[in-house]
Amino acid sequence: MDRRQRVIVGLLWISVAGVMALTLEPAIPSSASAIARLFVVVLALFLAVVYLFDPWGVLSRQPFH
Repeated sequence: MDRRQRVIVGLLWISVAGVMALTLEPAIPSSASAIARLFVVVLALFLAVVYLFDPWGVLSRQPFH
């Protein structure tokens, strides 16, 4: 992936995390659905970091090409 595509995908993951964060309540999650929503937010932010910064060089190596 080139830099432009990675930025677009990273921003999409940030927007997914933002939309899911809007569904969370400000209290500590107590139900399974709230914990699942929190997990999705954390996962989306992790994927955004991977696409934006490529810390381990996974995207630049192109392992599946």
